[in-house]
Amino acid sequence: MSYSLNEIEALAKRAARGAGLSWGLSEESAKACRWLASHDLPGVALLADVLTRNDKVPYSHVAPVSLDGIWQAPSGTLCPLASGAALNDCADRLLPGQGIEMSNLTSPLLMVPFAAWAALHIGAPVTVSWLDSQIVTDGYKIWIDDPKSEIEVSAAVALTCCRATHMDDRATAPAQRGSVDQPAWARLGVFAHRTYAPATPQSRRFGAGAGATDND
Repeated sequence: MSYSLNEIEALAKRAARGAGLSWGLSEESAKACRWLASHDLPGVALLADVLTRNDKVPYSHVAPVSLDGIWQAPSGTLCPLASGAALNDCADRLLPGQGIEMSNLTSPLLMVPFAAWAALHIGAPVTVSWLDSQIVTDGYKIWIDDPKSEIEVSAAVALTCCRATHMDDRATAPAQRGSVDQPAWARLGVFAHRTYAPATPQSRRFGAGAGATDND
């Protein structure tokens, strides 16, 4: 089903908050979900997977232990949201052939929007690669080289981000709407529902529902 990018971002943000992410990381996660959806990539499904996998897991367990050397998480499995936020903090380290390497990253495709924002920061395209897949983005357009259909794998043993030498002429621009898998949309809705305060008799008296009397 097709949704506007604003709808996708709004639900994604509520879902991230419902999963316990901070306001800042929830906003970044929602924008990442929106960015992928605008390029006809499964941002909603990927975010739902990550939120489910890390539900009630302390942030520090899935975030990089150190930003020096190969990035690794204390739990052994890096979260793309935590790692993406860290990538944006040190985007200036991205150089041709001297990028940032991450170990055991889940849902690697969710790292691409953060690489896109890093590209905007350094004013040059960025390449994200894992297995035999490679994605290049200048922050706006995207070019995907995925010969073995591996960009949607659930985890990558190794992922590398580095500055690209050029932007491929075949790169495509984002669309204004995104196609969303309905089961994934419903999964985000479950997390978003956690942010809703339950109705009480007092809240109903002040406008939440018909209240103690119904004049219809």
